[in-house]
Amino acid sequence: MALMDRFPRHIFTSRGWGLLGSGAVFLLAAQVMGRRDLLTLAVLLLVLPLLALAGTRVLKPNFQVYREFSPASVETAATTTVRLAVARTGLGSGHALMEERLPARFGESPVFRFPARSATGGTSRYEYHLRSTKRGQFMIGPVTAEFSDPFGLSLHRHAIDDGDILTVTPAAVELPVTGLAGARGHDGVTATRIRANPSDDDVMTREYRHGDPMRRVHWAATARHGQLMVRQEESVTTPEATIILDQRLAAFTRSAFSGGGTAHRGTAGPDGHELVTSDTFEWAVTAAMSIGAHLAERNYGLRFLDAAGEPAFQHSPSAPEPEAEEYIGTSGLQSIAESLAAIQLTGHHHSRRDTREAVPSRGPGRHPSGAEAGPQPFDDRLMDKLAAHRMRGPILAVLGNLTPAEARALTPAAGFTANAFALVIAERLQELDGVLETLRLGGWRAVAVTPAMPLPAAWASFDSDGAAPLATAADVRRGSGARR
Repeated sequence: MALMDRFPRHIFTSRGWGLLGSGAVFLLAAQVMGRRDLLTLAVLLLVLPLLALAGTRVLKPNFQVYREFSPASVETAATTTVRLAVARTGLGSGHALMEERLPARFGESPVFRFPARSATGGTSRYEYHLRSTKRGQFMIGPVTAEFSDPFGLSLHRHAIDDGDILTVTPAAVELPVTGLAGARGHDGVTATRIRANPSDDDVMTREYRHGDPMRRVHWAATARHGQLMVRQEESVTTPEATIILDQRLAAFTRSAFSGGGTAHRGTAGPDGHELVTSDTFEWAVTAAMSIGAHLAERNYGLRFLDAAGEPAFQHSPSAPEPEAEEYIGTSGLQSIAESLAAIQLTGHHHSRRDTREAVPSRGPGRHPSGAEAGPQPFDDRLMDKLAAHRMRGPILAVLGNLTPAEARALTPAAGFTANAFALVIAERLQELDGVLETLRLGGWRAVAVTPAMPLPAAWASFDSDGAAPLATAADVRRGSGARR
């Protein structure tokens, strides 16, 4: 038996190799002894396995596979249940050994026999569980089946379906309640006045009627008329928040040029390639997901942009709508989660010197040298997008390691909102000398963090006793020294 195990089992079984070996022995004996009956037996022993081999390759049974994930997309560290239904669609009978191929991160691939003991109506059903600690998209399957001929002489394994993609989304971290969102209307909505004549207050007021809420009383008109007057024309709109998610490779790997962290290839994509990411970018992705969930729970409409003012998820292979910018409600939050599942760093490496000296263009697609280039970070395109939604809600920027020039280019964005907040993420906080102060002077509330800092603590630092503290360069140096 030990000798039989050395032969490849994907062609013949031990029985098939045994018959071939016996046929070779009888063929040799027939030649030596001159016995025709031994020759006939040798030919029979050699032909049977070969016929079985041809049969398993030509007459392959047909199957239909249905695979379901519950839930359809799963958060990191959560468990999804995979349900398989396998049915034979063509002629044939007999048993088959099947295996569900899985990426290595999920451990050993499940193996099962067809038909199952509990098969009903010709369909066998199987169930197993998967869990991933990393976000991404993963190919689950295909199911491979190993068939044998009726005599058990030959084996053949082939895929009977194409597999399905499992999307693992980043899990949102619960954030503490703060006053970060700024002033809001009643029940989480913002009141927006619609005036026929903006210069005449009386056009939009009327006499107070029983049942009118006091929040609609127009005190200036009341004083002029000597009786309670209320705003007559008022619409209620959903408050908005704009989240800028920096995903530039240079911004999240600049620490590499000073001996710090580097980009690495992490979770695998559905095509077998791995996502380009880093510890700092993973922190940023979790922050974007958590902030989005935090604001969506408070009835905010969300708008996601990248550093160049483009839709934040246009390069994410997992995005249901890559060109979308605005998201509302539960469905919108689910779309954000799926879009963040396979988002990765984009762009090309630059040296630290080149990055520091480069000044972002003030015109779309224009490089400082005057040559045409791709979208530049924090240029006029981003400013135009923010200006179009001026004063409609807070702006929150989740940024990598900025240079002073990039910080100066971003500062005007704070003028388009009453509340501008920035999380600047770097491996080494001392690399942010001057960046936070530049943002602060431009009207941003800025906090510097490392990937080791808990996200709730960073979020809470925006709002201490009702006022968001500003992290200066000196604070960063003191915090970095304390950690060392």
